[in-house]
Amino acid sequence: MRSEAEPEYGDSTAWRPERPRWRLFPLVVSWLATGVALMVAAGVLPGVRIDGFWGALLVGVVAAALNAIIPPVLAALRLPGTLLVGFLLVLAADAGILLLTDALTDGVLRVDSFGWALLAALVVAAVSVVLDVFLGSDDTYPMRLAQRIARRQGIIASTDVPGIVFLEIDGLALPVLRRAMRDGNAPNMARWVAEGTHRLAEWETDLSSQTGASQAGILLGSNEDIAAFRWVEKETATMMTCSAPPDCAEIERRRATGVGLLVDGGSSRGNLLSGEADDVILTVSRMEAEKKANPGYRAFLANGDNVTRTLVLFLWEVILEWTAATRARRRDVRPRGHRGGAYPAMRAALCVFVRDLIVSGVLTDMMRGRPAVYATFSSYDEVAHHSGLERADTLEALRKLDDHFAQIDRARRYAPRPYEIVVLSDHGQTQGATFKQRNGYGLDELVERSLSRGDVSGVAGGDEQSSMVGLAVGEATGKQAKPAKSDVSDRDVVVLGSGNLGLVYLMEERRRLTLEEIDARHPKLLPALRDHPHVGWLLVRSSEHGPVALGARGAQYLADGRVEGDDPLAPFSLNAARHLLRTDGFEHVADIMVGSFYDPELEEGCAFEELICFHGGIGGLQTRPFILHPSHLEVPAGPIVGAASVHGILAGWRKGLGDGATGARPDRAAPAAEPAVAEPSVG
Repeated sequence: MRSEAEPEYGDSTAWRPERPRWRLFPLVVSWLATGVALMVAAGVLPGVRIDGFWGALLVGVVAAALNAIIPPVLAALRLPGTLLVGFLLVLAADAGILLLTDALTDGVLRVDSFGWALLAALVVAAVSVVLDVFLGSDDTYPMRLAQRIARRQGIIASTDVPGIVFLEIDGLALPVLRRAMRDGNAPNMARWVAEGTHRLAEWETDLSSQTGASQAGILLGSNEDIAAFRWVEKETATMMTCSAPPDCAEIERRRATGVGLLVDGGSSRGNLLSGEADDVILTVSRMEAEKKANPGYRAFLANGDNVTRTLVLFLWEVILEWTAATRARRRDVRPRGHRGGAYPAMRAALCVFVRDLIVSGVLTDMMRGRPAVYATFSSYDEVAHHSGLERADTLEALRKLDDHFAQIDRARRYAPRPYEIVVLSDHGQTQGATFKQRNGYGLDELVERSLSRGDVSGVAGGDEQSSMVGLAVGEATGKQAKPAKSDVSDRDVVVLGSGNLGLVYLMEERRRLTLEEIDARHPKLLPALRDHPHVGWLLVRSSEHGPVALGARGAQYLADGRVEGDDPLAPFSLNAARHLLRTDGFEHVADIMVGSFYDPELEEGCAFEELICFHGGIGGLQTRPFILHPSHLEVPAGPIVGAASVHGILAGWRKGLGDGATGARPDRAAPAAEPAVAEPSVG
């Protein structure tokens, strides 16, 4: 709880930022821990020797002094390759610091070569990470460094007007978060709720429950015509993808109208879209435009400990993944996802490097006084895709995010303006064995054998995080990967998977075909899809009846809500028909939209791509994200439906804070959402 002398963060009348002061006890503990780490390194490495524990303490002092000078100087250099070259240079500097310490301490430390020095730096980092778990870490030095970097880059605002930090946890559903809070896997967020500083609210996604559609709505105020993670624009025979930099730039160009959530000085960290921010790191829509060296990377490298710590934690995350995958195979845990190949390294990159880079960017933004920051953290989403919704290593990824959110919370007191913190998610995830695991063939194969003629080109892999790592490397090195082919003019049929949402484009016409035309040209196709036990519904447009949702034993005519036989949308949200009707009006909706089955009792469906936890359509927890918001910032009384409604709420809060208000009136936060979410929840 806050002390009485400390101003409330929602009170903008007398903001007095603190200075991070050196505290003697944590400083002594850190010094002793460094001495222990150096002794361990000398004990396990034959090429490193230290003259007793007192000698280790002396070496710790000298190395700390050099580390405070050399890495920041190197990070300030404008180098080609930005992060990659800088990372290697600072890593080499960490080893060089030990060699220099050897020369300065007159035999107290003896290091035989550069290679032994490098290994010693990594061992010291590894032992320090372990000791931090038991002793806790002190934020003093990182905060002082963040303030120094902020002053170098330029303070944007020093004011009583509150700013706002939005922290997005990709793929986390409200019920999963509540259980994590209960079970100790998100203790800091649980504390906020228990102390009454924050409350939980639920919102419901649109039909396309994936990051591209949700962030377009949240950050830009509109996700119109984003039917899925990938879609085809038939008039130009072009495939659009929500993780491709040129396509994200086009998505933003079409929807940016000057009302982005981050206009007027905001910053974007780790997002697909920028929200019209002034400053970005790892923001896909701006990667084509951001060719110059990004100062955010240099800020990350300025703390020399970041380099060795990141490398150690990266290797440890790979070991954790190998261990978890082996345990799942030995116990025959099902469903079980693909976890081989390059996936362990990709997981480690997202769970360590990308996460820590974004945290560093947020801290620097706060020390500069930016009015709004929006950062996406994708580690939970990525681990859940392959491991499972609430398995041990998935919840560990969430716990680590919770730790970093506590660090961001502690940083508020040092910022030049007060900050509110909002944690939210863009969608949840639903679990279940994949369509191919259940049947031995994919949706594309089912479509192909049901056609009268033509070949099918199938594209799945809607996990946007598999692209984010490559994009991070590209932005860090200044070399972007060659974009995937988007021209589909030579394809007969294109079948796309986006979680448990499938899209079938019949390319024989450069327009959407009607139900009647599909039946006439491919009479087996619709019956084969609607009768399949793992398909829940089809969305097609009838020339006679308009949009229709078809199921195995019935249909719902969406224009008037008329149902014949069994309603195919009955297992889904009460808003399911509304979502399908809206998507049917998109210019680039598929000829056939395919939704997987959903079993409410088992809470499972199936993805049309190889992810055992998925999102992209409707059914289950994937449609139930959350907003964890300061208690004095109000949300509408009714259900919150659609990402654009979330934009209205968040933009209303930002405007209210900028006006000096303590909260936004409900009518300023968002238009009243249409009623009827199956389980509306405002905690």
